[in-house]
Amino acid sequence: MIKKVYLEVTNVCNMSCSFCHGTKRPPRFISEDEFKIALEKLKGKISYLYFHLMGEPTLHPQLSGFLALAHNYGFKVILTTNGTLLKEKSSILLSSAALHKVSVSLHSFEANDIGLSLDGYLGEVFDFCRGCAAAGKIAVMRLWNRGGREDLNCDILSKMKEYFPGEWKESYSGLKLSERIYLEWGEKFDWPDIGAQDFGGEHSCYGMRDQIGILVDGTVVPCCLDAEGDIPLGNIFTDELEDIISSPRAVAIKESFERRCVTEPLCRRCGFAAMKNF
Repeated sequence: MIKKVYLEVTNVCNMSCSFCHGTKRPPRFISEDEFKIALEKLKGKISYLYFHLMGEPTLHPQLSGFLALAHNYGFKVILTTNGTLLKEKSSILLSSAALHKVSVSLHSFEANDIGLSLDGYLGEVFDFCRGCAAAGKIAVMRLWNRGGREDLNCDILSKMKEYFPGEWKESYSGLKLSERIYLEWGEKFDWPDIGAQDFGGEHSCYGMRDQIGILVDGTVVPCCLDAEGDIPLGNIFTDELEDIISSPRAVAIKESFERRCVTEPLCRRCGFAAMKNF
């Protein structure tokens, strides 16, 4: 049963991270009318709506309106960001009734020159996370770069300890730094790419079983890592969700994950699934 949907409100990003697959798709921002269509199609079927896939969601000029619409339709929003615009967008995010959680990819800093010192960048992120917690929202800082810049991680953790002193407690996927503020760890992984190494098909995935992705043009894909839309299952702007997820290809993908016998070429080339060995 689909529990969450990753909705790409834009595929445009203000950074170029070495760990990110990126996309060759034309740059685009979802329109308000398209966003409303997607919400209408998803209403009553899922509770959690993720502003995530490719792109930086805080770049969208209608972010405030989209959050308000999501609230009106009864969704809880989880937003993933590189953190560079949190200071600028703080009032919009912290005042949103829909926003449930913000995930900040701190490892974005290591691959970019963002015009801020590490201390400056972290200070803005940490202040925002404190604001999130005070507003009753969850803040997650992610370091999904084990095997990368471990020296930079040490600097980040040292600064983090100054901002969030006290005992850090182990949680499901990392550490709880304080009430509603978390740190998640993760290994670097190879994004699925149709031209990459075939890892085999003896694995599973959350795609089609727990999640789907919707690209900025409405294309529905099985998971949040199909950066190029290589597995198009339909279009949420023109098709009904029930028809999309019950299509022969979608059903075959779901069953292949349940049997741990993956046949889709892109899924067989997913470094994340191979690493996790679901």
